Amino acid sequence: MPGTNRNNIKSGFNVAIVQKHHQASGELTQGIVADILTNSPNHPRGIKVRLETGEVGRVREIYEE
Repeated sequence: MPGTNRNNIKSGFNVAIVQKHHQASGELTQGIVADILTNSPNHPRGIKVRLETGEVGRVREIYEE
């Protein structure tokens, strides 16, 4: 499932995000979605979310529904 569509992401999903300071390296951070920060229905670089750990980044992979 692409992380570019807001409909594919819900609170509680296990996802991998790329944080702003890791965009160049592409390093991913895995965690559970706490909040969805992007209001638009889609975003070409990925929907921005906040994980339960407080980290913010754009969704690259979705591991579960």
